[in-house]
Amino acid sequence: MIIEPRTRGFICITSHPKGCEKNVLDQIDYIKSKGKIEGAKKVLVIGASTGFGIASRIASAFGSEASTIGVYFEKPPAEGKTASSGWYNTAALETAAHKEGIYAKSINGDAFSNEVKQQTIDLIKEDLGQIDLLIYSLASPVRTHPTTGVRHKSTLKPIGGSYTNKTVDFHTGEVKEITIEPSTGDDIENTVAVMGGEDWDMWVNALMKENLLSSDFKTVAYSYIGPKLTEAVYRKGTIGQAKEHLEKTAFTITDALKAINGKAYVSVNKALVTQSSSAIPVIPLYISLLYKVMKENDVHEGCIEQIHRLYAERLFLNETPLDSKGRIRIDDWEMRDDIQEKVAALWKEATTESLPTIGDLEGYKTEFFNLFGFHCDGVDYDLDANEMVEIPGLQ
Repeated sequence: MIIEPRTRGFICITSHPKGCEKNVLDQIDYIKSKGKIEGAKKVLVIGASTGFGIASRIASAFGSEASTIGVYFEKPPAEGKTASSGWYNTAALETAAHKEGIYAKSINGDAFSNEVKQQTIDLIKEDLGQIDLLIYSLASPVRTHPTTGVRHKSTLKPIGGSYTNKTVDFHTGEVKEITIEPSTGDDIENTVAVMGGEDWDMWVNALMKENLLSSDFKTVAYSYIGPKLTEAVYRKGTIGQAKEHLEKTAFTITDALKAINGKAYVSVNKALVTQSSSAIPVIPLYISLLYKVMKENDVHEGCIEQIHRLYAERLFLNETPLDSKGRIRIDDWEMRDDIQEKVAALWKEATTESLPTIGDLEGYKTEFFNLFGFHCDGVDYDLDANEMVEIPGLQ
C-alpha cells in the first residue's frame, strides 16, 4: 500500500515501515562510527521503542554488542492499517541485531502491569540469567496501578495559578498566546503516580527479588529540567512534581542496591522532538528556537547522540560525573548560558512572521514526521510498502 502521513493534533496516526527502518539503520551507523563502548553486556530497556528508549537499545546492542530485551506497548499492523512507529522501529532493530548475531528479544504489553513484569522476569531467567543495566524510558499519559487497580491520568498544568505564554502550531507555523489553567484536585498525585518513580522502583525490586541483577548493576531513568522559559508549566508544574519524585527514587533504589554495589541514576536529557514533547504547550516553540541556536553553535544533538554521550562519557566511567543533586547532566550543552541567553532573546521576537527566520520550525516539523517514518532522506514514498512487518524477537 502507499502510506502517507495522517495527523490528528499533535500525533501522526500512520507510520511508514521503510522510513522507520531507515531511521533505525542511520542510528546504528552512527553508533558504529563512534567505536566500541565499554558498557553493559545484558540490558533491559523499559519503554524501548521510540526516542531515547530505542536509542538506548541501539547504543547497547551495536556499541557494546550487548544482549538486549525491550519492553514497550505498541500497536501491531493489520491488513490495510499501519502499526505504530515503535513497532516498526523495534522490527528494524531486532532484524539488524539478529543479522549480526546479537541477542535481541522483546515484549509488547503494559509495562506497569504485574503480568508484563513477570513475563520479563521469566525471559531473563531463561535467556540471560542476570542483567547489568536497566534503562527506564517509559513515557505514558496513563497508568493502571497494578496493586490498587486505580487508573491514573497525568496532566501538564501549572501549580497555583494559570500560565500564559507563546506557543506555536507547528503544522501551520502560527505563533499565538496560550493560557493553561492551574492544577486542581488530584492532578498532582495522579501525575506523580504515572510519571514519578514508583514503577521504576517496582521493576528494580521485582528483578532484585529474583536475583536477576548482576554485581555493579546500574539503572538509569530519563528526566528533563528545561529553562526558565518553560518552568512554570514544566519543572514547576504537575509534571515537575513527578520528575522530582523520580529523582528522589534514584536514591531509594541505590540504597536498596548496596548489597550488590548497584547504582541508580537519573539522566537529565536535552529537549528533543518526541511524541511526548510535541503535545506539551510552549515546548514546540522553545525547541524550534533552541534547535536554531544549537545548530549555529555546532552543539545540536538528537536522541542517539545524547545516548552515546551518556554511555561513553558518563555512565561507564570509573566515576560517573554528577551535579549537586546527584543527577547525570547531558542537557549541559542546551543549558549553557550563551545558548539560553540567545534563545530567551529570540523568544521575545518570535511571531508567526519572524519564526521561519529566527527559528528552525522546518527542522522541528521534519523531526516530528521522522518519528513516524516520514520525510526521511533516501525513502521513496511513492512505492508500495508492506505494512505487515513482523518483529523477529517478539515473545
